[in-house]
Amino acid sequence: MNDVSASYRLVAGAPDSPVILHVPHSSRVIPPDVRSGIVLEDAALERELDHITDSHTARIAATAAERCATEPWQFVNELSRLVVDPERFPDEREEMLAVGMGAVYTRTTHREELRPADHDGQRLVERYFHPYATAVTDAVTQRLEAVGRAVIIDVHSYPTERLPYELHGDGPRPPICLGRDAFHTPADLLAHAEKAFAGFGGTGVNSPFEGTYVPLKYHGSDARVSALMIEIRRDVYMSEPGGPAGPGLDALANALARLVDMASTAGVVRP
Repeated sequence: MNDVSASYRLVAGAPDSPVILHVPHSSRVIPPDVRSGIVLEDAALERELDHITDSHTARIAATAAERCATEPWQFVNELSRLVVDPERFPDEREEMLAVGMGAVYTRTTHREELRPADHDGQRLVERYFHPYATAVTDAVTQRLEAVGRAVIIDVHSYPTERLPYELHGDGPRPPICLGRDAFHTPADLLAHAEKAFAGFGGTGVNSPFEGTYVPLKYHGSDARVSALMIEIRRDVYMSEPGGPAGPGLDALANALARLVDMASTAGVVRP
């Protein structure tokens, strides 16, 4: 894959929509030259992809977008997070380096070897991470210029049972985990999400995963950029670890569409 733009996809929404549905972890695609640097045999790699991939989340986002009164924009990672994880810090700020899962993973979800410990991930960071980050930043900038604000809704899923790589997995694992940021998540956006996803057996905040994704250009400095992470427990909509989607997917898409519509029309109230 020589064309780096093929590693992500921006799907245009309504010109007046402030919302970007960000889907970073839904793909299982690994380019052959990247695959050659992974030590797992094919069967083991497929099992790892079952565990690490947020399966069907791109479909949830796309289905929701079709059902919105004001269609949101979608930014979708077309490559597996085993290539690079675009939501990690690319340097020593990243706490997941402690388990070998910084921007370029060297360990698996079960803390086994994925790449050699001395693997130099800088080539992958330059080739994929930085262009992706630039493209997301540009998408947010375009919403700010067009609408005056941007709302990033980060669409993820997580396993029912804690995996060994999780640093903060000892807390509650609700059907819907809402990741909030003290600066970028307005109180009304969080409340809208709690209302939209109320029908799945409960929501929680920042457990087992916390925070949300905001491009570094705007992180902690521009209140016009709001953000919220939606983490869906996988038993709500699919067979685990990497099986097919079930009927829960359609209901989740409806809930996400309700959230997008509320976020599209609501004013921004700081926490």
